[in-house]
Amino acid sequence: MNSTLGRMGRLYRVLRRAHGVRVAPLFLALFFGFLRVTVGGFMILDRVFFPRLKRTRATRPIVLVGNPRTGTTFLQRFLSDAGFGAGMELFLMLYPSLTLQKLLAPALPLLEKLSPAKWHSTAAHETSLTSVETDDVSILFRYLDGFFLYGFFLAFDEEDTLDEFDPRFRDTSERDFAWLETIWARSLVLHGGERNVAKLFTLSTRLPQFMKRFPEAQILYMLRDPVDIIPSTMSLVTGPLDRAFGFWNKPEEVRRRYLDRLYAGLVKILQRFHEDWTAGRIDASRVYFVRYDRMMREFETVVEEMCAFLGHELTPELAAKVEKIAAKQRAYKSEHKYDLAKYGLTEEQIRKDCAFLYETFLPPLESAPPAAEVAVSG
Repeated sequence: MNSTLGRMGRLYRVLRRAHGVRVAPLFLALFFGFLRVTVGGFMILDRVFFPRLKRTRATRPIVLVGNPRTGTTFLQRFLSDAGFGAGMELFLMLYPSLTLQKLLAPALPLLEKLSPAKWHSTAAHETSLTSVETDDVSILFRYLDGFFLYGFFLAFDEEDTLDEFDPRFRDTSERDFAWLETIWARSLVLHGGERNVAKLFTLSTRLPQFMKRFPEAQILYMLRDPVDIIPSTMSLVTGPLDRAFGFWNKPEEVRRRYLDRLYAGLVKILQRFHEDWTAGRIDASRVYFVRYDRMMREFETVVEEMCAFLGHELTPELAAKVEKIAAKQRAYKSEHKYDLAKYGLTEEQIRKDCAFLYETFLPPLESAPPAAEVAVSG
């Protein structure tokens, strides 16, 4: 697992044994190798054709951290559209060379048809090559590594490899953060921005390392009831797996083993942040907590607090935009209902396994202190 070839070999084994796919992985391996070599070559040319790149440093990112389905996509895209900073579109992560992006721009409609995003776009999470997306994907595209690899593929393996994606057992932070800084700088050049707006749910397991590597980074930690986020995430992941491999038609033993591992991984992501926070390993002054229920109920107040935290001016134009969004938020009613039993879960089990999160971060909203106070109190 310590090499790209090793992970590629294990991925092939999983696709062959769990999904009966034999030929496609070989083409994917060739494509991955070709893409990596091609991108590397064009990234060398970037410094020739984009001289600003030599002077650009991605040192002050605004980073959204938190489990999937906590509102991270909505907030990242809002912050990007509202001018807080530059978010990265999916095609920038797949083809991170600025020179290569210019050459491929006319072909984007064709590339969209071949994009992996088509498997993942749903009513609950619309995406495309031109959509601002989670920066975690860039680690998958670059190194064929990270929790995406485990969650979508390697969790099917007969041997559970979750610990190999836990920084306490195998920490790839130095490698990953160097790559993020490289592509964030290119995003700033492309968008003409001064700050990045990133979304990295896997930073929940290694936030102290990230904050040390980026001492000017500011963190927006997203919170939502695990009873809502866990089945929603499992639905979001199994949807593409069902379309691609017929997940719900697989033997019960295979489905149960996979779902149990995915659930354990999602709980562990919450646990790791909680452990670092309560142990005082995270600089609380650089963290602002965003509760999903507050964001839906009082978006104007949340944005006002975020602006103060981030040092961003709340202009009349921004306030007017926020007011319109807030009205829609308060009127929004989700049509997505999830059957916990489908995933082998109960509400009681989730509340028990995530009791630490409720006790520390999710008291009833009426008695909860303002998010800014939570952020600095530790």
